[in-house]
Amino acid sequence: MRVLITGATGLIGQEIVKHCRQKNIDVNYLTTHKSKIDPSEKEKGFYWNPKQQEIDKNCFKDVDAIIHLAGATISKRWIPAYKKEILASRKETTQLLVNTLKGETHTIKHVISASAIGVYPDSLINYYDETYKTVSDSFLGAVVKVWEHEVDAFSKLNIKISKVRIGLVLSNKGGALTEIAKPIKFGVGAAFGTGKQWQSWIHISDLAQLFLYVLKHQLEGVYNAVAPNPVTNQELTKAIANTLEKPLFLPNIPKFFMKLVLGDMHILLFESQRVSSKKVEDKGFYFEYHHLQPALEDLLG
Repeated sequence: MRVLITGATGLIGQEIVKHCRQKNIDVNYLTTHKSKIDPSEKEKGFYWNPKQQEIDKNCFKDVDAIIHLAGATISKRWIPAYKKEILASRKETTQLLVNTLKGETHTIKHVISASAIGVYPDSLINYYDETYKTVSDSFLGAVVKVWEHEVDAFSKLNIKISKVRIGLVLSNKGGALTEIAKPIKFGVGAAFGTGKQWQSWIHISDLAQLFLYVLKHQLEGVYNAVAPNPVTNQELTKAIANTLEKPLFLPNIPKFFMKLVLGDMHILLFESQRVSSKKVEDKGFYFEYHHLQPALEDLLG
């Protein structure tokens, strides 16, 4: 089997490539940097420039499925110009793939696209599954709505579509966990706001395995990529401190302060989404890290 991965050099992409190697799945990847294409590597790199709608069509040769992760990171300050980039990057990359495949004879049967649980509204009491239809009125809700709508265009090409709505990814190579752990390591960690907001998390290894499970079993539709046991922000902060053997003695960090520091992006820390993983579990997927403490011990221990 051969897969084409967009966003292969990102945090999630690198983990998926690693798991592909272990499972003897051949990888083509797209990059905007010609210098990153190494012909000696087992993975084959191909150049694209989504802004100019340019792509090396050879990337599709003998490919069975596309794992589509490309998009500007949301972990950067959301000034108005960058918000446009977050949206445009998801739109342009998807449209480029769809429009190029329209005129091509190809072997692609399945597209698995990243998405995000930011589509679900902020709530302390709801428990969201994939059937929930109301979209969050936040910026992230708008991004996911556009993103998933663009991905639907693959169905006109008789390609199966899966959308993987990703929660808070826990990794020791970057992302949210390293940022939350930093102040805790220096003894100045604290929960955010009331600390009661739900955090639906997933270990990065389970996330990569989930993408490849959807691929192997050709699961169509929307799947939440979150571990079965979400925690509150207070619980997450305490668990990280316990794992690092550091005290937590500061009061919770107020919302207004984080809004001053991060601007609109502060909602990443304060929005509450308790999200169900039951659908993918019912399809036979097993989470190696279904509880938070073993996940943190693996990543921080």
